[in-house]
Amino acid sequence: MDTGLNVRKRLTELAEKAYRENRYIFTDFLNISQLSAYHEMKKEFIQTGSSLFGGCPECERCVVRFGSEDTLGYDQPFPIAVLKIAPVNPKFAEKLTHRDYLGSIIGLGLEREKIGDIIIKESEDKRIGQIAFIFVIDSISDYIIENLGYVKHTHVSVTVSETFPDEARPHLEEESIIVSSNRLDAIISRIYKFSRDGALKHITEGKVFVNGITRTENAKPLKDGDIVSVRGKGKFIMSGVGGTTKKDKIYINIQKYI
Repeated sequence: MDTGLNVRKRLTELAEKAYRENRYIFTDFLNISQLSAYHEMKKEFIQTGSSLFGGCPECERCVVRFGSEDTLGYDQPFPIAVLKIAPVNPKFAEKLTHRDYLGSIIGLGLEREKIGDIIIKESEDKRIGQIAFIFVIDSISDYIIENLGYVKHTHVSVTVSETFPDEARPHLEEESIIVSSNRLDAIISRIYKFSRDGALKHITEGKVFVNGITRTENAKPLKDGDIVSVRGKGKFIMSGVGGTTKKDKIYINIQKYI
């Protein structure tokens, strides 16, 4: 599913199909740009009902489900499986990256859209080593388990994780920053060490999202509770505006995902 008009057309088609056939219809995983289109169109799907989920509340890539228990009279879970990938011999395992895991899975002949977020954690038990949790469309989980033997040069085992462990979830770190104004470019340039021009470029190029929707203009100030994602950099929650400094700059409180 492409971005822009194509994704809007496809979402409309799937919503109409769910309504017409009186059943749940699911997309594959949508990236943050595609989900922005969904958020902008969400009111159009009220009659059919829609929701999204990526495997855990913090996931960036999500599946959209058309249909709801209110409209259909029953519930149907999202077709998402959580795979746990661990080294067979941690002592000889490489330090693997998101790109390594994704490349090895796509190398099995699978489409990117079937794969959601990839979360890498270092186990507290050194005998276990690095672990990756990967959200996938459940129809491909058995195939990955049977065929993924190595990530780069590291021999791995793949199992289904019945639950997503709390210790693998992102943590929120509270931070207070000083900025000249409550403008989006001022805040993200301070948090992510951009120049002001660099921050503006990210915004105008559609790489900044507020509450899931692409923000391409900079005039509207952020408000408490806004969730801001900057592609390739991270995500934070706007917690509030504090006092001012002697030079009339303002304190901004955020919760940064780490």
